[in-house]
Amino acid sequence: MPSIDLPRRLPEVPPSLYAVFRFVPEFPHCPEVIVIIMQYVTKKAIAPSASRQRPDSQTDLRGIYALFGKRWVDIAGAVLLLVTFAPLILFMAVALRFQRGPVLFGHQRVGRDGHSFKCLKFRSMVPDAAERLQALLDSDAEARREWELTRKLVNDPRITPVGRFLRKTSLDELPQLLNVLRGDMSLVGPRPVPESELELYGPARDAYLSVRPGLTGLWQVSGRNDISYATRVAMDEDYARSFNLKTDLTILARTALVVLGATGK
Repeated sequence: MPSIDLPRRLPEVPPSLYAVFRFVPEFPHCPEVIVIIMQYVTKKAIAPSASRQRPDSQTDLRGIYALFGKRWVDIAGAVLLLVTFAPLILFMAVALRFQRGPVLFGHQRVGRDGHSFKCLKFRSMVPDAAERLQALLDSDAEARREWELTRKLVNDPRITPVGRFLRKTSLDELPQLLNVLRGDMSLVGPRPVPESELELYGPARDAYLSVRPGLTGLWQVSGRNDISYATRVAMDEDYARSFNLKTDLTILARTALVVLGATGK
């Protein structure tokens, strides 16, 4: 059999067109057979359009959930949680009303496709929080390093006593259920970040912008303040690229355990 020149490299094939081989047969006396087979497979793999390929069932199910199911889960879950926690929400609103400052706090965050929205929380900080933070960062080098590394402070002087309790129990985030109903957020997703932090996501930026940010997510149930900012970014990217119904239900269940104090920090 005449010799066949091997290509220097295989063409770049989109992941959706990858072929899965259970085994590679050996032809010790006819190595050219392998070349012919691989050239045939490569030609057949890249010739048809992606729309003609039949994705596996797992990809099908994930696509259906991403397009339709996730939003319906968000709406049903948000309504159920709002009804369940209505008395507690009312109590916290009254308690915060007696303190100086507004009941709710809204901060601009970046959502899916770069959409900017006001992320709601029960106010947990003093009214002049921004000024206090800047003064602390200017005067305390260690606090500045901590902030630059994690974008959080363990001993944050801006947080009120009531706010500390709300944050520890994650109850300050209950108003974000309204963001979920409005379509700004999802029950599960990446951490909502301000536009100023988006540049820190680097190559993960596109993955972050492809989904709605979540009321809870992987990093919230994986150590929260105990993990670095870079790890949180990696978790957000991993979720955005691979989420499905099972993942969301698992994270929601783990979130409930964290809030109830069964697991967590």
